[in-house]
Amino acid sequence: MQAIPDLSENSIEQILTILEKDKEINCKLPGKGILHIEKELPYLVIYRRKKNDRGTRRFVTNESSYLIIGDQDFSDYKKLLYRIADKISAKMKSYLLFEIYSGKSDSRKVSIKGPAKRLPSSLDSLKEDFLKINNEFRGIYLDTEILDTPYRQAENEEPLLSIEEAKNCGAVVVGLEIPPVYRNEENKLYPVFFRNFKDFVIKAMHRSFYEFIRVQSSGGVASFNALGRKYLKQIVFDIDKQLADIERSYQFLWLVSPANIHEIKKEFFKSDYKNVIDYHYRLLPVDPDVLKRKLYNLKIEDIDDPAMSYLFREKREELDMQISMLSERGTKNFMYDSIRLYKGVEKKLCEEARNILENVPEKNGNDEDDLLDSKAFSSLARKEFDFFRKQDENFKCKVHIRKDVNVMMVSHGELYIPADYKMNRIEAEALIQHEVGTHVLTYYNGSNQPLHQLSIGLADYDPLQEGLAVMSEFMVDGLTGNRLRVLAGRVIAGEALMEGGNFQEIFRLLKLDFGFTPERAFNITSRIMQGGGFIKDIIYLKGLVLLMDHLKNGGDYEPLLAGKFGIKHTEIIKELTERKVLKPLQVKPSYLYSEKMYEKLDLIRNGLSLPQMVCK
Repeated sequence: MQAIPDLSENSIEQILTILEKDKEINCKLPGKGILHIEKELPYLVIYRRKKNDRGTRRFVTNESSYLIIGDQDFSDYKKLLYRIADKISAKMKSYLLFEIYSGKSDSRKVSIKGPAKRLPSSLDSLKEDFLKINNEFRGIYLDTEILDTPYRQAENEEPLLSIEEAKNCGAVVVGLEIPPVYRNEENKLYPVFFRNFKDFVIKAMHRSFYEFIRVQSSGGVASFNALGRKYLKQIVFDIDKQLADIERSYQFLWLVSPANIHEIKKEFFKSDYKNVIDYHYRLLPVDPDVLKRKLYNLKIEDIDDPAMSYLFREKREELDMQISMLSERGTKNFMYDSIRLYKGVEKKLCEEARNILENVPEKNGNDEDDLLDSKAFSSLARKEFDFFRKQDENFKCKVHIRKDVNVMMVSHGELYIPADYKMNRIEAEALIQHEVGTHVLTYYNGSNQPLHQLSIGLADYDPLQEGLAVMSEFMVDGLTGNRLRVLAGRVIAGEALMEGGNFQEIFRLLKLDFGFTPERAFNITSRIMQGGGFIKDIIYLKGLVLLMDHLKNGGDYEPLLAGKFGIKHTEIIKELTERKVLKPLQVKPSYLYSEKMYEKLDLIRNGLSLPQMVCK
């Protein structure tokens, strides 16, 4: 950060020259002041540094355009404000100087001070949002008022600019006085409340700024989401990397799956579906206590960006639960944490599963025609890689054919195929889009983002990821009845587990009540019982249902492939993309270029049911 030692005429000219040339500046000013402008916008958010005012400055410091006024040379700061406003208003028709400050300790009223007749939409938007604050935060009982007054600064403070000065430089001054309900009488923050309150205030400010830009200026901004910072602070990237390092230090699914699954299956079938030997798990390569210490040493509370703070806190909670589960393998606590982690099995999802099992018959026998082996499948995968490479020459991915792998999987963006794997061509086309067109692709698109989390996965990303993968099978006419039945069976097994069912009971339920073959019933049951009870497998059907609801409600499809995140994150991803923090997706799967895909999207939006998705 550049240091400007004084605010002389020469220094102010230097600042204006930098703004003219680069459109952005980040510099230290006298008296611990800061000027940060990272993109040319017709407003500046302002805070005056003062003692015993804990927290208020942080309402400002994550803005893309802000000024912290230092505790000396106020008259020179006024000259700086005048010159900046004069320069930018000449290009953008108007310039908003928006000052935020705290009220008296016993205040219970938000005061919006500004020209109500000149800025009706901006000030009304701000008031409208603050009138909702009591519904958002119970027990604080705040009122909100608009004061059409020339005195827009805090009590006993000098104005930033007089009304006449503001007119002369094309500026308009607005003051926002906030009751300091976020701290106690000893000037200490209520940390959890402050974080949520701050995020609320920032969003309300951005909606007001957007109204100002839309009505009063020539600044072209798509939505209020675009007003946050483009350049995230270094602490965001540091914590992002540390979270990624913690998650990469263990392979969660590998560690909670049994090492002796072949022996379990052999004994179960040999005993006529009666005996279940103990699950044996691999030794932990990490100490859960040490990982948790690292996790909670991360100072996520110091991140002022509302979107990033929310994403990181959510991810920390998910990793905390995963790490706890590693210590609880083979116990009932593992199951209870699994239910928390994957949000249980909802009634609607169970109804969807039963609807599938009642309306989609089991297809017996194997289709032995046109079987492909692992080498033939790897050739198909490489063709899809070539398709990606035509869109982005930097795309790289390897295919591994391995004897020590018993299921096809994608790890760190690379495809692993069992050496003895065989499948028919329909299954192969579906798997290509499931594994390559979804898992490899979203890993690559996520790895091109500035945040590691978009390649590893935001919290609760799995349902959407698997929903997209299954949907891709449908898009290439590869979603079979047996495949859809297995996804439904996993939900039924999860429901039975939560109701106290044991291995044998769940197996019999699937085999006798729902007509699964012993092989499929065992596979579903053995997966749901690993660790002591693991309901992760419900996410395949859950994700498909969530995705279909998203599409039926008019949601877009392509942006969901820009990385690994959940349906609930779509608005945040949209916001970060509009702010230019994130990039649009780099590569697209081949099925997105098919007219058939858009015909199928129309069918879904017109109410296609899950059983109707099965290829005939």
